[in-house]
Amino acid sequence: MKSDFWSARRKSRLAVASSVTAAAVVAGLVVAGGSPAAAATGCKVAYTVNQWDTGFTANVAVTNLGDTISSGWNVEWDFGGSQQVQQGWSATFSQTGKHVSAKNPTWGATLGSNATASFGFNGSYTGTNDIPGSFSLNGVHCDGSTGGPTTTPTTPTTPTTPTTPTTPTQPGTHVDNPYAGAKGYVNPDWSAEVSAAAAAKGGPLGTQMAKVANTSTAVWLDRIAAINGSTDSRGLRGHLDAALAQQSGGTPVTIQIVVYDLPNRDCAALASNGELTVAANGLARYKAEYVDPIASILSDAKYAPLRVVAVVEPDSLPNLITNTATAKCAEAQSSGAYTQGIQYALNKLHAISNVYNYLDIAHSAWLGWDSNFGPFVNLVKQMLQGTTAGVNSVDGFISDTANYTPTTEPNLPDPNLTVGGQQIKSATFYQWNPYFSESAYGTAMYNAFVAAGLPRPGRPGRRGPLWTAM
Repeated sequence: MKSDFWSARRKSRLAVASSVTAAAVVAGLVVAGGSPAAAATGCKVAYTVNQWDTGFTANVAVTNLGDTISSGWNVEWDFGGSQQVQQGWSATFSQTGKHVSAKNPTWGATLGSNATASFGFNGSYTGTNDIPGSFSLNGVHCDGSTGGPTTTPTTPTTPTTPTTPTTPTQPGTHVDNPYAGAKGYVNPDWSAEVSAAAAAKGGPLGTQMAKVANTSTAVWLDRIAAINGSTDSRGLRGHLDAALAQQSGGTPVTIQIVVYDLPNRDCAALASNGELTVAANGLARYKAEYVDPIASILSDAKYAPLRVVAVVEPDSLPNLITNTATAKCAEAQSSGAYTQGIQYALNKLHAISNVYNYLDIAHSAWLGWDSNFGPFVNLVKQMLQGTTAGVNSVDGFISDTANYTPTTEPNLPDPNLTVGGQQIKSATFYQWNPYFSESAYGTAMYNAFVAAGLPRPGRPGRRGPLWTAM
């Protein structure tokens, strides 16, 4: 879909020579700090480790067994050895000596009753890597009990009257698969350029070139100015009007737009950095000057017959897993700009019934390693839980947007096969990545998301993820 250069840092990870997996579950008493309390509350914590040599990845899941915590949570523990947190996700980490604190990210301060917050980190150690023996939540030691003295409930605040949504819902039909039975939008400008180049080339090569003139391509909204367009470049309305003109014989047209202008965009790259920055009020501008105008145009009733697939922010959330050592990525993580920006875009676009949100899941050569794969699934789940429609905010996922991993690899069906006494995935080319193709990676992502609680496709009467690899 997009031509771009990809540096080696796209696949930044911790090298794994061998792995050992350990797990612990701790249940305990917690106090919901700052929340109205009706009774003593409890929690349980699951701490799992995948370790090798002197490094490890830990995933932590804390489940609130009591009343909703609404003003922030803080999970604390002490390491028993020399462990050091190096890079974390879905929480703000600090460490003093052996003591570690993991506080909620800005976008996840609320932890509902029986809800789970998942976060994790990459770390280093020497000697042994013992699992922490106890955890606390909001300052109270976990002791495995949900009982205890009750307190007088505080007077609840009066609920505020819901405001009228700024994005109206249109009556366009929402189908299970926006591509089924539809034809793809052909950008008239692109088609004309290809046809002209093919005619100029002439001969057999020109004939071959002309064959792609009617290929459907995506419309990249990679800057605020792209929304309205210019004298020599049509804007979003111009493309939507052209898509309407291409409808014929009752066959719907699917037009793909790429929503791609987060503050600190593509934070670990150079060629595709965006126009907005976190430091210069970028998140507020992203919402007001970028997402709102797109949603306003798509809400126009004249465009209801179209199927609009919105590919939301490629190269964003994966950077929060692998590239937070880069300053701009660290800033995007600590400020919540990526997660809050994507949540805002999903909320606005999901409210329009003929729009289909597709979320980027990078590609196998970026997130295929266990130390990247699992944390990304947890990050996506938590991000979606923070949207108005929850996990139903997305209709599908897009993989391999701008990389070169083969869709299938029929000659290497099993990465665990050995040649000369070594597993194929141990080769320098794969670096212990178990995924040799996007189809295998997409299937694994599908299974992981479903296991994490996202809905399977095909349930009547609901809008939910369409699990297709693109």
